[in-house]
Amino acid sequence: MFGSKKNRSKAPKFFCENCGEEVPIDEKKCPKCGRYFASVRCPACDYIGEEDEFKDGCPVCGYSSKSNNSGSSQVSAVYPKKKSLSGALPVWAYILTAAAFTAVLAALFFAVFK
Repeated sequence: MFGSKKNRSKAPKFFCENCGEEVPIDEKKCPKCGRYFASVRCPACDYIGEEDEFKDGCPVCGYSSKSNNSGSSQVSAVYPKKKSLSGALPVWAYILTAAAFTAVLAALFFAVFK
């Protein structure tokens, strides 16, 4: 897959960000904890992309071709980032507000059309 043994030593290693288990490059879920992967995140520059982009290392910073302290390169398989709105209220607050607004409208309707 990666050519000679010399090239294999520089091939990226993938690890589950949930449990830390090493994951084969073609796996769609972690063999240890069962979490599914949606994308890959470079631990050096936090670039997130499809696994095919990382076959020769991070396409942005080239992380897997560099040696880290342990002598191996690691790229973490990650899940989709949750979209968050800065300063957004929790969902229950919106539901409560909508229910209160509906109650006020119903009271006005019954008061007018009594």
